[in-house]
Amino acid sequence: MNFDTLYNPYPSQRMTTYGKNGMVATSQPLAAQAGLEMMKKGGNAIDAAIATAACLTVVEPTSNGIGGDAFALVWVKDKLYGLNASGPSPQSISIDAVKEMGHQEIPIHGWVPVTVPGAPAAWVELSDRFGKLSLKETLAPAIAYAEEGFALTPILGKFWRKGYEVFKQTLEDEVFNYWFETFAPKGRAPEIGEVWSSPDHARTLRDIAETNGESFYRGEIAEKIDQFSRNYGGFIRKEDLAGFQPEWVDPISVNYRDYDVWEIPPNGQGLVALMALNIAKEFDFSIQHCVADYHKQIEAMKLAFTDGLTHITEHGDMRHTVDSLLSDTYGKKRSSLIREQAILPQPGEPPKGGTVYLATADREGNMVSFIQSNYMGFGSGLVVPGTGIALQNRGHNFSFDPNHINALEGGKRTFHTIIPGFLTKENQAVGPFGVMGGFMQPQGHMQVVNNLIDYQLNPQTALDAPRWQWVEGKQVIVEPSFPKEVAQALERKGHQIKVALDSGAFGRGQVILRNQKSGVLAGGTESRTDGAIAVW
Repeated sequence: MNFDTLYNPYPSQRMTTYGKNGMVATSQPLAAQAGLEMMKKGGNAIDAAIATAACLTVVEPTSNGIGGDAFALVWVKDKLYGLNASGPSPQSISIDAVKEMGHQEIPIHGWVPVTVPGAPAAWVELSDRFGKLSLKETLAPAIAYAEEGFALTPILGKFWRKGYEVFKQTLEDEVFNYWFETFAPKGRAPEIGEVWSSPDHARTLRDIAETNGESFYRGEIAEKIDQFSRNYGGFIRKEDLAGFQPEWVDPISVNYRDYDVWEIPPNGQGLVALMALNIAKEFDFSIQHCVADYHKQIEAMKLAFTDGLTHITEHGDMRHTVDSLLSDTYGKKRSSLIREQAILPQPGEPPKGGTVYLATADREGNMVSFIQSNYMGFGSGLVVPGTGIALQNRGHNFSFDPNHINALEGGKRTFHTIIPGFLTKENQAVGPFGVMGGFMQPQGHMQVVNNLIDYQLNPQTALDAPRWQWVEGKQVIVEPSFPKEVAQALERKGHQIKVALDSGAFGRGQVILRNQKSGVLAGGTESRTDGAIAVW
């Protein structure tokens, strides 16, 4: 893996960032600085991750919020831990109940897709188990920005305006007024460079900090969420909140070219990235922008995603085990389907058996891969009155087919898109990585791993490389910077290629790698957003 500072041929022209004592990489400069501030105060990478995550709910509300979910991979004392803080659907919801409301599918906005928020519980759990600082200290920067305001950065402003325009056209019911009061207080989206603040958001964060999360799940905030839901016919109740507890899980992995690539186990789609790599490792990739390489990588992802959408749900309810889906036997079986021409993928039969991302590392060797989301931008379009809490719409991913493995049920966690990644080699940490962006995430994970390991690119160049995204069938979209001659050659192999007008659909990622000999940290941040690396 390449740690050298090399010329970066891609549009951002950024170079890899190096540091020794600590590093925070995320999609917003103020949030990155908040995390670094914690390490300088004596905190560790876990404290930095919490501070950064909380700050992102304020300074990047277009992608995440207090009312969203979170997952983390945490490296502490030579061991990798996984945290699943995705909340379940309300106990009272069902397919029949939703149909009785007049819906023929699960809507994107409103109360139906709202699930229990897991992000605040993730902060508490990480702080209690691994943090050095109190939650009051780690949430202080986020509270300050919510109270005092901050100036919108360019990409943030673009997505805020886009979200506002969509909501203005589609969200007409009274229940959505609180969103407009919070995020469009002047009757419009705030502009790039304009200062926006949210006193309600600040009060909620302070309440979470002072009660160590109790208020959100069993106190005053829970009562407000419950009452708002009752007032407008929602399903979620304070009992759903009180019953939630994040789950510590054993991360899952595949070995890829002598590196172990780690993800959170289902209900997340990290398994898709691992299945794709498990198929792809049957081929040799050595020349960047090689048509044959792209073709095989796309075909591997198609097969893996088709399996994922068919088989993934909550871990205990899956009909096939993770081990069977990641077995070498099954990987080879799926790879044998890849030919010279693009195929229409079908699920296989295994052997029986809106998002923000951040990465942190400290001088003690601790590292965190953390991801947090409201889903589809601003989420459900609901803001709990007087709190600034934008509720997620993660339940939209449930199936309305009662026979589907991911069918909507009360108290169930849905197929989840947000996934943190981590690399190790010979049982030593190499570092955290991630690419946010809905169903682009496992595709981004695969492409970043290919770039780092197969093509030996440094972290920044690995992130800046042009990306592709499989959509369905033989449809693939590519970035504007994707080599035209390669796109044309892929068309000749049967892929239906469409060139996107911008890079908004191709994910936004971060990478931090640790040199195992010197301990020096090398970081890359996303050129597709207002990304920043704070380094010490």
